[in-house]
Amino acid sequence: MSPVSDSYGKKGLVSARHRVTMAKLALETSDWIRVDPWESEQDTWTETVKVLRHHYNEALRAFQSKKEFTRNKHPTESSTGNSLSCQQPVLPELKLLCGADFLQTFKTPNLWKEEDIEEIVGKFGLVCISRVGSDPSQFIQESDLLSKFQHNIFLVREWIQNEVSATQIRSALCRGLSVKYLIPDSVIAYIAQHNIYTAESERRNEGHLLQPLRLQNTTINPLRD
Repeated sequence: MSPVSDSYGKKGLVSARHRVTMAKLALETSDWIRVDPWESEQDTWTETVKVLRHHYNEALRAFQSKKEFTRNKHPTESSTGNSLSCQQPVLPELKLLCGADFLQTFKTPNLWKEEDIEEIVGKFGLVCISRVGSDPSQFIQESDLLSKFQHNIFLVREWIQNEVSATQIRSALCRGLSVKYLIPDSVIAYIAQHNIYTAESERRNEGHLLQPLRLQNTTINPLRD
């Protein structure tokens, strides 16, 4: 999980410090999902494709270090397997996990650069989880770019429908309603301790364009003297 930086500009976006901490608390019981704060710590908003490049390079470095450690620890075994490893190199893979609603943002005017979408889907790939009322497969077929790389898009169908959303949970918290059993108790306690989701916090960045839209507008309509 990679929380976005504060400079993204989304309405109601609370401090990255709180979002990273809440994510870590929520994942305390997981031994296979982790939170990486790198993106949230950047001074400016970082394009998704650059975040993917960063994490792929980190994964590749970790993989190569582990491979080197194994080679030094078992030199005989590694030497006998050298010919096979040269013929069939194994490299880590990185894919972007998203919901169907995220996938549909690809058609939002000026939100994405086409070359970024092509690299995200073509080089890395997507794992897309369907949501109630959405049909990602149809959206993929209607997009020339996505259909071109549909072999690299993996759709996960929800076999138990869950309509609970982060927006609904934030709205309930702002109204003072209970969200017990919807999010971990440790996260609920942290939110209460720091009074995070309030009517005031929901107005944060109100009226602001998302940073990617602002950047695109600047490129399309440069300021004139």
